[in-house]
Amino acid sequence: MKVINVVGARPNFMKIAPIIDAMNLRSEIEHLLVHTGQHYGQKMSQAFFDDLGLPKPDIDLGVGSGSHAVQTAGIMVAFEQVLLEHKPDWVIVVGDVNSTMACTITAKKLNVKVAHVEAGLRSRDMTMPEEINRLCTDVLVDALFTTDHFADENLIQEGVPQDKIHFVGNVMIDTLLKHRDKAQDLGTFERFGLEPGQYVAMTMHRPGNVDEKSTLQGILEVLKRLSHDIPIFFPIHPRTAKMISQFGLDDYVSTIPKDGKKLGPGVWVTDPLGYLDFLNVNMHSRLVLTDSGGLQEETTVLGIPCVTMRPNTERPITCEMGTNLIVGNDPQLIESAVCKILAGGIGEHRIPPKWDGKVGQRIVAKLIELGV
Repeated sequence: MKVINVVGARPNFMKIAPIIDAMNLRSEIEHLLVHTGQHYGQKMSQAFFDDLGLPKPDIDLGVGSGSHAVQTAGIMVAFEQVLLEHKPDWVIVVGDVNSTMACTITAKKLNVKVAHVEAGLRSRDMTMPEEINRLCTDVLVDALFTTDHFADENLIQEGVPQDKIHFVGNVMIDTLLKHRDKAQDLGTFERFGLEPGQYVAMTMHRPGNVDEKSTLQGILEVLKRLSHDIPIFFPIHPRTAKMISQFGLDDYVSTIPKDGKKLGPGVWVTDPLGYLDFLNVNMHSRLVLTDSGGLQEETTVLGIPCVTMRPNTERPITCEMGTNLIVGNDPQLIESAVCKILAGGIGEHRIPPKWDGKVGQRIVAKLIELGV
């Protein structure tokens, strides 16, 4: 069986790594790794390959940035040539980025079977490009590998045949569990002048939070206020850094000093971190403040409270398990949620079924069972 694994953005790398590990143990599979180049550069991409021990991609499409249409079209044109040359039996796509949808459409047009890992997630928010990618992908693919019961229910309601749906668990948690012990002792948070359990770890990059000055300023104002009680550590996405500068909001954030002294009050920004360094920071934080999808899941397993600055989530299992609070980008709701956690935490939490570190193995076994 010949398989092409596709990655395009950093969250994809954490999801594909366990699948490649499992494939390397099975002689029945010949596999190639294609990187579309949707995320590129040392800070945004290569460091994650290095941290996760991923092999150098067999093929790098080098598509780079651009509008959604430009990026999607570029991926489709380049990936079509890969398919025509290598003639795989299956293409595996993961997550919900433009590469996921673009490679799915291209493969299906050439009658190549596609498996979608992390299928069935739904935010019901059509302003999110990721939601469009998810819907387009799931209606086309031949095998849908799901993370939880919500995803299964979504697909069944949408009319997907049940024999196409395979509940395997969350493959990204395989990566977290594999690297947790190594990340635990890195001391990254200490190098940045942070103390365990005495800071907030933060990410923010979504257009709804950073592309309008009034919204971004409102969030930064409440962060500045909260940071008088607890430092906020903010490895900043290039998009967010650009918008803060463009809107003249630089006074709300501070650059971390290089002397390693203890960080006091403030919103402290630094460049994006590699996977292991950021995992170390997250697991030792008091809470995580984010608009990411994957961090909602990682904090669920780590038992770290998570405040999600989005009006909805495609990962409701993280709320059901007790670690995640959805607050949108209203400054008052953000402040209330953070203060609630600082005052008393979130109580008990649970880990969802099959988030056990063996998901990559289940995916590969099912793929072999499905055959060519």
